[in-house]
Amino acid sequence: MEHDAPYLDTLDDGALFATLLGSQAKAIGAVKRARPALIGATVAAAEALQEPGSRLIYCGAGTSGRVALLDGVELNPTFNWPEARLHILVAGGSASIVEAQEGAEDDGASATRALDELRLGAGDVVVGLAASGTTPFVLAALEAGNRAGALTIGMANNAGTPVLAEARCPVLLETGAEALAGSTRLAAGTSQKIALNIFSTALMVRLGKVYRGRMIDMRVTNRKLQGRAVAIVRDIVGCDEARAREALAACEFDVRQAILVARGATRAQALALLERHGGRIADADRELTQQG
Repeated sequence: MEHDAPYLDTLDDGALFATLLGSQAKAIGAVKRARPALIGATVAAAEALQEPGSRLIYCGAGTSGRVALLDGVELNPTFNWPEARLHILVAGGSASIVEAQEGAEDDGASATRALDELRLGAGDVVVGLAASGTTPFVLAALEAGNRAGALTIGMANNAGTPVLAEARCPVLLETGAEALAGSTRLAAGTSQKIALNIFSTALMVRLGKVYRGRMIDMRVTNRKLQGRAVAIVRDIVGCDEARAREALAACEFDVRQAILVARGATRAQALALLERHGGRIADADRELTQQG
């Protein structure tokens, strides 16, 4: 807020709500301005993560660490991204998720140790988030990534900061002063949440985890998701529910295999098609359709 604007605690209920809501709009504006940088980071990350065994590593402290955790934990159930290829480093460890760990964000050495233990390589991608752009824990992670030849992506809410300078792919999310002075859980945190959601979803699209707008690599772990899997196969193949369920059952509810089986392939044929096309269902489906 401007220095001469009313303090939050002096506003009536309606004005308080309007002020807080209006402050969140700055997050959208910041992400829009960061569009070229986000696209560049996504393209670079998709290229790096094509390599078998390459890993996606998130790093953050405080609000930024919790934003990173929230995004990262959804990648396995939504896109079946292998758990072995995802690491989320939060300053202070798991305890900091529910309770602030004083001084943890200043412990750059712990980030360096954690990444050294992972034995980073050139195919890995390190994404560091820090609203201030100066957090030692995040900066140390990016430095370790650069030393190992990994792709480093830095997201920060202040221009001209060390995190942006250190990252090979800097993403500035300039949200300006917060409605609640000194807090990063409002516009800054929201901008990071939006940017990271866009980044990771676009990344998974480019890695072939989405087909015709559907989550064809999701993990089917409950009845609700079984129903969603049936709907996906029905919509893509154009078959009835019985055929979709039969194909899914034959493929142990692997959606991408079931799409090909519902089209008439055997499971062995489906597996061979997917292997030939590097797991990309769009290419495998196209070849099967042309054969038919």
